Amino acid sequence: MALSTTDVKILALLQSDARMTNQSVADSIGLSASPCWRKIRKLEEDEVIQGYRAVINRRKIGLAVMVFVRVTIDSHSESEAKKFEEEVAALEDVVACYSIGGDADFLLQVVARDLDSYADFAMSVVRRLPGIKEMQSMFVLKEIKPLVSYPIKKQQK
Repeated sequence: MALSTTDVKILALLQSDARMTNQSVADSIGLSASPCWRKIRKLEEDEVIQGYRAVINRRKIGLAVMVFVRVTIDSHSESEAKKFEEEVAALEDVVACYSIGGDADFLLQVVARDLDSYADFAMSVVRRLPGIKEMQSMFVLKEIKPLVSYPIKKQQK
């Protein structure tokens, strides 16, 4: 989908503050309220905008530890990979999961209250997932640039 200059401006504004009113967005980009609302609605319908969320400080809610876990699975059959993906998707402590290329098959982003909680989760839950051959935990020491927004640029035709 090609994004217009107006789409790019709308997306940038909403990524920085999803609570902006339609009128505020319209004023910021030089549109009247109705066309701005229609553009936002179209971005939602096209699933460019997939939802609106609050950005939460994980430490303030007791999640002091963040870990990236590289996982290699035994079998690369479609059914085994699908089963692994379904089980991981159901785990609350896994906040993101990616299928990756390279020397591992999946990269999990996990949060935990403390190191002991992570150790329990890793040993009693992650290691018991179907088809796990190997896992490696990489502990985040410092978040330098956490994901807040995506770079949005007008696409060339």
